[in-house]
Amino acid sequence: METQVIKHSSFYNQLMQSPTLKLLMDKTAKKLSAEQKSRKKFYDELTPNVKAEFINGKVIMHSPVKLRYSQASDNLFSLLKLFVLKNKLGLVHHEKLLIKLTRNDYEPDICFFKKETSKKFKAEQMLFPAPDFIVEVLSPSTEKLDRTTKYEDYAAHGVEEYWIVSPEKQTVEQYFLTETGYELNIKSKTGIIKSEAIESFEMPVRAIFDEDVNMETINEIMSAV
Repeated sequence: METQVIKHSSFYNQLMQSPTLKLLMDKTAKKLSAEQKSRKKFYDELTPNVKAEFINGKVIMHSPVKLRYSQASDNLFSLLKLFVLKNKLGLVHHEKLLIKLTRNDYEPDICFFKKETSKKFKAEQMLFPAPDFIVEVLSPSTEKLDRTTKYEDYAAHGVEEYWIVSPEKQTVEQYFLTETGYELNIKSKTGIIKSEAIESFEMPVRAIFDEDVNMETINEIMSAV
């Protein structure tokens, strides 16, 4: 899927026709080499109590979040965690799992790995491959990255489903991966949202933002045969 997305990029096609391609490649190689040294330093200095990401050669530090951001993230994680554990579908993690992609390192708000991938993980592992499903919960400081760099990078590395949650607007945007990148499936404040990456998982959108609806949904998951 990664190769298909790149090959369908108009920028890629233009670049392949450029007479300066070799010069650009040499310049890029030098920049990426310097980036990798900075990336190693980033790994060496990481601490468990700090949320940080390495994006396009820069270390991005994240500040504490507002309550509504934390509540939305926790509500969705609790539903996903319960469903995935009950149905033995794989691994769901929250915030502090470091995803290592080709150039960048991210700590998604929520990510899910199918069982065939997660069963290979080791207890002492600190760097992880691209998940099958990612959720980013928007804040003013992260929205641009979530909608641009991460959006593009997740698609390029085969993350098959991407949700963008807005606690302020109380909406969820659900994107599915196609051969040319992400395609918006729904953007909604209400109704039922159904995942493709997490088999048979569905939930009311309001369960992310409303504690009562969240508890009702938890009870439904628990009581389901």
